[in-house]
Amino acid sequence: MMNLSFTRSFGLLTAVQSLFRGCGQVMFQGNGWTGLFFLVGIFWGACTAGTPAVAWGAVVGLLASTCTGYLLRQPCEEGEAGLWGFNGILVGCAFPTFLGNTPAMWAALVLCACATTWVRTGFNNVMRPWKVNSLTFPFVFLTWMFLFAARMLAAIPSSSLAVPVLTMHTAGTLDVGLTSLVTYWLKGIAQVFLIDSWFTGLLFLVALFISSRWAALWAAVGSAVALLTAILFQAPDTYIAAGLYGFSPVLTAIALGCTFYRPGVRTAVWTLLGVLTTVFVQAGMDALMLPFGIATLTAPFCITTWLFLLPLYKLEHKEADHSHWHKTVTK
Repeated sequence: MMNLSFTRSFGLLTAVQSLFRGCGQVMFQGNGWTGLFFLVGIFWGACTAGTPAVAWGAVVGLLASTCTGYLLRQPCEEGEAGLWGFNGILVGCAFPTFLGNTPAMWAALVLCACATTWVRTGFNNVMRPWKVNSLTFPFVFLTWMFLFAARMLAAIPSSSLAVPVLTMHTAGTLDVGLTSLVTYWLKGIAQVFLIDSWFTGLLFLVALFISSRWAALWAAVGSAVALLTAILFQAPDTYIAAGLYGFSPVLTAIALGCTFYRPGVRTAVWTLLGVLTTVFVQAGMDALMLPFGIATLTAPFCITTWLFLLPLYKLEHKEADHSHWHKTVTK
């Protein structure tokens, strides 16, 4: 039987808002203006780096996953909140980053982005009894599968994937001047969308501030704490300089600090512990994936956030924002 709620008229304005919110939902923000600023940041960073395909891939992935939600007649409120699009836009950023720019790559991108919509629903159904959801794991899982497949499919060049190695050593030449540290810090925020640009990171902070001051604060703190931890424990210099130890902690910080828990002292301590844990999960997963030459994507964020959400009821109930679950549990 047709889902009667799906017959609600969306209209052009609502459809556009859904797309922008889908972009914003990558960082848990269902705000259209935030999503628009995110897109501006993506285009700025990708075009200035000479990789405009990454920005256009983001648009294609966002459109493909959102349209799939309409075609599959998923709950309208999810579409209006942008929950069909956030995995798809990440797929769109990842494919042109790691794969050659061929027609076959774009076809694979559309297929993968579309698949995130129904895979997300399936993962959420499985995880619902534990009161957690799939977060960005549909993007991670499906992108991993397509990147591994590219090693075997000549029509999808894997030339941009990392060369498989067993170990990585730090050169010890990292510039720790103030200007460089600020650059690394902002890049850690920009890398949420696989963009290597400090200015994009600044735009993302502005975009978050538009929607939520708490989200902007925790994004800034998450990237800063992750950067300091990576330097102290001597992570690979190239990874630190590119912001690759920042993006998953940024997402963990926003998720724990102000999305699934109410802001408070205990929540702050819990969130900082989660950010620190994410850095080590990131390092461990980097080592795990090095022999395959495949990026970890946002898997460290997903794993750490699940670990810190599973004991939800062991925290004081007043610190846990249970009322927020019905809004974000599908995220």
